[in-house]
Parts: sequence; structure tokens; C-alpha cells
Amino acid sequence: MDAFVPFAAIAASTLFILSLMWMSHPSTARRGVRAGELGMVIAIIGALVQHEVVDYNLIIIAMIAGAVAGIPMALLMPMTAIPQRTAISHAFGALAVGLIGAAEYYKHAHAEYAGSFVLWALMFEMALGFLTCTASVIAFAKLQEIMGSRPVSFPGQRIINGAVALGALVIAIMLALDPTQTWLFPAFVALALLFGILLVIPIGGADMPTVIALLNSYAGLAASAMGFALGNKLLIVAGALDGASGFILAVIMCKAMNRSFANVMFGGFGNVVAGTAGGKDDRVVRSASAEEAAMQLENASSVVIIPGYGMAVAQAQHKVSELYQALTKKGVDVKFAIHPVAGRMPGHMNVLLAEANVPYEQLVDLDDINPELPQADVAVIIGANDTVNPSARDDPKSAIAGMPIIEADRAKSVFVIKRSMNAGFAGIDNPIYYNSNTQMLFGDAKEMVGSIAKELSGGSGLH
Repeated sequence: MDAFVPFAAIAASTLFILSLMWMSHPSTARRGVRAGELGMVIAIIGALVQHEVVDYNLIIIAMIAGAVAGIPMALLMPMTAIPQRTAISHAFGALAVGLIGAAEYYKHAHAEYAGSFVLWALMFEMALGFLTCTASVIAFAKLQEIMGSRPVSFPGQRIINGAVALGALVIAIMLALDPTQTWLFPAFVALALLFGILLVIPIGGADMPTVIALLNSYAGLAASAMGFALGNKLLIVAGALDGASGFILAVIMCKAMNRSFANVMFGGFGNVVAGTAGGKDDRVVRSASAEEAAMQLENASSVVIIPGYGMAVAQAQHKVSELYQALTKKGVDVKFAIHPVAGRMPGHMNVLLAEANVPYEQLVDLDDINPELPQADVAVIIGANDTVNPSARDDPKSAIAGMPIIEADRAKSVFVIKRSMNAGFAGIDNPIYYNSNTQMLFGDAKEMVGSIAKELSGGSGLH
């Protein structure tokens, strides 16, 4: 049985690496998920057969409790809620890391461990674990709209944040050098938890995709550090993979928004710009009906559909698939323009469209679709706001200046499906709504797209 433990670690690590590789493309994503699941099963079995297990009864109770909570969460949660489910999963995982670290600290709270590598690793993983827990809870609350998605700021915010972080760091060093000072430990935990809250409240909803990726990275690094503290090689590998992949994803997201980590974490992106949100001026807004949109789409040669979070909220992906099929049957060339940060988490639009059986080959990245948009007869924007806002390209003073966008305004004609003229997550107005080649289709995205698809399929005699 002892020989099984290192075998399990090698097998699980290999499966985790293959899982990440296969999940990088939709055609192999299911295989990647299965590989990850099998790797986790092997890892759990490997952990359970070790001599360190004290009471299997408690482990069984914990596994049943986790299954009772996790299975309904996975089966009943809609695709639109995946971002907040991811955030709350990070919170649970990070809390587990922090609590295990706390238990290990009290096991090592003796003078002979002073300054040991184990204590330094424990302090690092607990700091990351506890701050990631509360930061993820705040991210969940913002995504679930339990609290507002706008940045929360107050006078002296950065000074207070720095003081809290410094306080936690100083106490961590003191505990690592003298673990017998157990009376300081609650203060360390409290400051780490508080810093997690302070870290995320000033971040607006527009930056949530990057924040989720960063929190994923933090949780992975915390798990890897815990592996060092416990001498668990599998935890080190799995945590490092999680931390590295989350960090790389965060870099991709920052590049997609033309922003730095510092700008995301401290830039306050998402503040409403006074006088620009809501379109309350004398500019002309042209509206159209589903019938008018269907007629123009039917006569088009090329159409680019640009999905956004509004499509996710309305759960309109299946109706969008019907629209794609109706247009394709009429010989229209249809492509989907996917912005890297569309929605509330990386790959949000890809997952929704894949669920609706939209061919992956028709999904085109921002850099590849923009050169084609001037030749597109119609661009259909479904619930996207900031990712198609020309202000990012044309207005150096805009809050999103420099952010790469899908240049939908360059298409010959533009339809925007939207409930109202309200601003997006960045809280700024979108000039595309007032362009002479833009027509607004006000209403629920699912109903509006369904009506257009029905018209194209002959619902009112279109030919």
C-alpha cells in the first residue's frame, strides 16, 4: 500500500497536466474534464491510504456533506451563474486551505519549530488562503448583485489597505520566528480576512473576469504552499498548476483590456462617469422591430453576431443558435465575434454558445474579426456594452481608453439588442447607440432573437 502513494501522486499529476492541455480546445474539453476528475479521484484515494489519517469516520461525514452541497450546486445552477459559482468555489477552497494551515500552526506552536521552513510556508499559505476566501466572497456578492458592482472607495483607502497588509505581514514574521506567541494568531487571521475584503471592494464589475482569474491563481498558490508545509508533493504540483494557469489567464485578460495588474487592482475601473451614463441628451436613437431586422438580415451576405453578458442573463444562447441556423439556411455567412472579456468570466460566451451547439469554427477572436467588420453587411450586438464601445478607441479621456474592442460600428449596418439605454459594467455611455447606421431592438434578448429567427423561418411570410 505504501508503494501506491507515490504512484497515485505521479498518475494524478499527469492527469491534471493532460486535463489542462485538453481543456484548451472545445473538441477535447470533455476529455480534459474527465481526466481532471479521474486525477482527483486518484489523488483522494492516495491521500486516504496514508498513515496520517486519524479517523475515517470524520472523513466520510465530510465527503457526504460536500457531496450533498456540491451536487445540487452543479446540477441546478444555470450557465449564467457559473462566474459566481466559480467565485464561491474559490472561497470554499481557500477557506479549507486557511483552516488546515491554522490546525498545522497549532501543531507546530513550539519553540523547536521557530524559524523553520514549515512555519514560513504555513504563514504564506494562510495569508493567501484567508484573503482569497473573503475576496472571493465579495466577488461572488458583486456578481450575484447582492452588493453593487460599482467600486467602493473611501478617503485614505490605499493607506488603510497598506497598513492592514503590513500589519498581517509583520505578525506573520513574528509568528514564524516565535510560534509560541499564539495570542497573536487571531489578529493575523483577522487582518488577512480583512485585507481580502479591502482588496476587492474598490474593483468594479468590468474587471471581474480578471479578478476571478487572479483569485484562482491565489487559491492555487496557497494550496501549493500548503503542500510544502505538509510535505505533500501532489498538492505542490496541483497547486502550482492551478496558480500558474490562473496567473496566465489573468495576464491574457489584462492584455485584452489593455491594462496592468496594478490598474485592475487599484484603478477603480467601473466608476460611473458623471454626465455620460444613460444617454440623457438630445442625440437621436433609432429603433426597429424584429420584422425589420429579419428583413435586413435576410438580404445580407455576411452577418457578424456579437454576444455579451445580456445574452447570458436572458439565457438566449439557444435562440441565437436558431438565428444562426435560419440565416445559414438562407446562404448568409454568419460569424460570431468573441471578445476575451465578454461576460463575467473568461470564455463565458464560448461556453454558452457551445452549450447551444453553435459550431466552434464560427467563433472568431477579436483580432481576427475586426479586419472583416467593414465588409460585414450587418453586425448584431446581443447584450454587449463595453466590449463594443468606440470610446475605447476614439476618446483618450474615456475610462476604458485603450481597451481593445470589437469594432462593430464599422459594419455597414448595426442592430443592438438591449433592454434599455443603461450603461454597461464600466458605467459609461456607448456612442454606437446613436450612430446613423445603428438601430436599437429594445427588449429581452431571448424573446427578440427568437422573434427574428421565427420571421426568418417564415413566421410572417418572409421570402
